[in-house]
Amino acid sequence: MELTRRQYNFDEIVPREGTDCVKYDLRKVYFGAEDVIPMWVADMDFRTPDFIIGAIRQRLDHEVLGYSIRSKKFNSAIVGWMQARHNWKINPSWVTFSPGVVPALNMLVLAFTQPGDKIIVQPPVYFPFFAAIENNGRTKVENPLKLENGRLCIDFDDLRSKAEGAKMILISHPQNPGGSVWKKNELEELAEICLKHNILMVSDEIHSDLVFPPLTHIPLASLSGEVARQTITCNAPSKTFNIAGLATSYLIIPDEEKLRRYNRMLNDELHLNMGNLPGNIALQAAYNHGADWLEQLLDYLQKNIILVKEFCAGHLPQITPIIPESTYMIWLDCRKMGLQGDALKDFFIQKAKVGFNDGRVFGTGGDGFMRMNVACPRSVVEEALLRIKKTL
Repeated sequence: MELTRRQYNFDEIVPREGTDCVKYDLRKVYFGAEDVIPMWVADMDFRTPDFIIGAIRQRLDHEVLGYSIRSKKFNSAIVGWMQARHNWKINPSWVTFSPGVVPALNMLVLAFTQPGDKIIVQPPVYFPFFAAIENNGRTKVENPLKLENGRLCIDFDDLRSKAEGAKMILISHPQNPGGSVWKKNELEELAEICLKHNILMVSDEIHSDLVFPPLTHIPLASLSGEVARQTITCNAPSKTFNIAGLATSYLIIPDEEKLRRYNRMLNDELHLNMGNLPGNIALQAAYNHGADWLEQLLDYLQKNIILVKEFCAGHLPQITPIIPESTYMIWLDCRKMGLQGDALKDFFIQKAKVGFNDGRVFGTGGDGFMRMNVACPRSVVEEALLRIKKTL
């Protein structure tokens, strides 16, 4: 007998105010007003999938929440997901924990570089990359991305000119905020440069499940054994399944010595290895049962992106959305509006009452841009676009 496929309702409005929610309950702090539509921080307004909630509820019936471990099932779920979703066969022993990708970036900087060492970043990029370098006394080296034919691309000539002496590169893969999915030839050229100069590649692949067909994600470390030994992959199910509050991040480190060095930082020096029980359960449920839900999510997100593209083309010619190949964030090119800096920010917040991320926080190449989060019901996207149209 053929089972009926469950249809998930992404149109549902789920009120989040009063739940200690960053996106909604901190609007007054970040935007100075509570009447803006919040479309900034990278989580979703959709319900966390029922199979995750159900697994956590089942565990809570035991009613003892003491110290817990991550059993073999935790690593096995990751191994299975990487194989099925990304065609990457990994060894369970390569997997280790982090309370978040951002803490992982900081721990990796501390474990594998020394004060003053050069670390390469590729702005405009997720801004905690900068803090992981500068707050730990390292030297930031910028390899700015180029906007070509509506896509952010790596400037390899510039990267070659700056690679000498660098110890590490932080890679956003897929790219945040631009949504570029790095192609195999781009990854190979990047790896070639880094291997030549013995640069440790730290690849943040937290958005890797959110790649829109027909494109696919290629894990950087999957290129070859040599690349794998020089790569540390950071990932989590948090963006994919809307469980960012549960500390479900992990690292994949194929090289034994690098794995030992990181685990020494995690376990012995900072004592951050415990994680939390609901997060462990959530990851296993997500990766063991989440494929169908994710397919429906991607279809819905892609239609939201198309809505923004067509609305801007028809009604907001001053705004050019950089159509993402992945993620639920849209990098909006607002330079034709004739506003920059605080004036552009104030237009959206104070006048249109829409809360985007100011492009300037993503570094070089961000002025004149805004980052828009469309992981919300379509009616919310429509309302935001209508507010902008009316204000313009």
